[in-house]
Amino acid sequence: MPGLLRGVARTAVVAGTATAVSNRVSRRQQGRWAQQAPSRPAAPSLVATPPLPPSAPLTDDMNDKIDQLKRLGELKAQGVLTEAEFADQKRRILSD
Repeated sequence: MPGLLRGVARTAVVAGTATAVSNRVSRRQQGRWAQQAPSRPAAPSLVATPPLPPSAPLTDDMNDKIDQLKRLGELKAQGVLTEAEFADQKRRILSD
């Protein structure tokens, strides 16, 4: 039993140390990026979409489609979907 506890404790220490180091590296990298950000020119917006007029209420069907597209975009951003899969699913949602 003491051998098992020692192994568990060692694993916890190693995992905690790895997490602390990873967090420190992430914070350090964020700081570097923050310092470099003002020197880079802002990227132009590729798509300008006008806002919907306030008097045009969205239907429940349109709200469902927007929610589906948001979830689809999140999956693409996470790398779960490829660009082709994203385009295919988006086409299916919008064609309904």
